[in-house]
Amino acid sequence: MEISVIIPTWNRSALLPRALESVLSQTLLPREIIVVDDGSNDNTGELVCSRYPEVKYLYQRNLGVSAARNLGIRESSASWIAFLDSDDQWLPGKLDAQQQAVCKNPTMRVCHTNEMWIRNGKQVNSMKKHAKPDGWIFDQCLPLCCVSPSSILLHCDVLDDVGLFDESLPACEDYDLWLRIFSRYPVLLVEQQLLKKYGGHDDQLSQKHWGMDRFRVQAMDKLLETGSLHQNQIQATKNMLAQKLDILIKGYSKRDKTDEVNLCHQLKAKWLLK
Repeated sequence: MEISVIIPTWNRSALLPRALESVLSQTLLPREIIVVDDGSNDNTGELVCSRYPEVKYLYQRNLGVSAARNLGIRESSASWIAFLDSDDQWLPGKLDAQQQAVCKNPTMRVCHTNEMWIRNGKQVNSMKKHAKPDGWIFDQCLPLCCVSPSSILLHCDVLDDVGLFDESLPACEDYDLWLRIFSRYPVLLVEQQLLKKYGGHDDQLSQKHWGMDRFRVQAMDKLLETGSLHQNQIQATKNMLAQKLDILIKGYSKRDKTDEVNLCHQLKAKWLLK
């Protein structure tokens, strides 16, 4: 199995070495490591080029994480792709365990792992709703993003089939892609915690954007528009869309955002949601 590892980054020269060292410490080394610098104005480029000459460094103007990941995908050369956010860290056996799992299940094209969460230097327990699923998980993916980009390994044929990250979404771009993927493909779960996710810093998208359900609603609307879902998937998506729109309507109403409330009602009418 040949793997391209894609690491998007923006002004994280202090954190990026931890991510890179975790890839270089893998018991199964990837074919290539691609760092996509999304317009950093710190010393990210100098750091990568001087300390990690084996890494393929790409620079683009600041277009967002989706555009950065997509550039890495287009420039990759392996048949399998793994993503790693520049503030996260793999444990040494991550890629090896996923390779073994896929070899035992050769029809599978998507694999992810369990993870541990680190907040303010301490490990915290994730809630039940964040439990990592496997198999056909489309319904479980509708409420929130239940697969971490940094844990996933997928065959490039999957992206050829469903498309790349949506660069128009400022957040929940992973949620959008996972819905497209898991409406068509099952996922294989490696039960081991092989990823450390570090949270709480100010530049995380979940910290930057309020009302993340806005973007989940966009993703579900777009997915329904494709006409590619099975009937049971259509109904599950409509049910969740109705729930998310009700949440948004309540929030917008409290803030006297009449135009936004009207748009939500229009979207409910479009899909004949109660």
